[in-house]
Amino acid sequence: MKIRIIRSKKRRKTIQAREVDGTLEVLAPAGMSDKELEPHIVRLKGRIERLNQKSVLDDETLEKRAHELSNKYFKGLLRWNSIRWVANQSKRHGSCTPGTGTIRISHRIAGMPRFVKDYVIVHELAHLVEPNHGNRFWELVNQYPKSERARGYLMAVGLEEIEDR
Repeated sequence: MKIRIIRSKKRRKTIQAREVDGTLEVLAPAGMSDKELEPHIVRLKGRIERLNQKSVLDDETLEKRAHELSNKYFKGLLRWNSIRWVANQSKRHGSCTPGTGTIRISHRIAGMPRFVKDYVIVHELAHLVEPNHGNRFWELVNQYPKSERARGYLMAVGLEEIEDR
């Protein structure tokens, strides 16, 4: 992504970024050096990229796949209020709040192989039954035949902690 820095004497402290025709425009105070501005540009560029990626993700397709996996591995008995892609999970691959029935899947998972996406969905669906990571939870998750393979993939890309099971 091309970057254009626009400095303003009117700007005292704030730094802002926007994407215009594929260029990241960074609005910055006139007195701020390039070195001071660099970490802000990295952060703002990452935010814009996450938002752009999130905008191409389809929550309806995710919902449909969750129902297919629920039918296959949980006999279609699970109910949730929403499942959607999110761009604000930097350390998790997904989250589930059983009390409200909300499931969130990190946008970082979207570009991974289907067996990994399916594992993450099954993992979060299992939390609707077992909110913790106890033995019963892993029995549910391991119904998905590629669980171990998917966990290995996530470990390799640094999104899954290594622990003995």
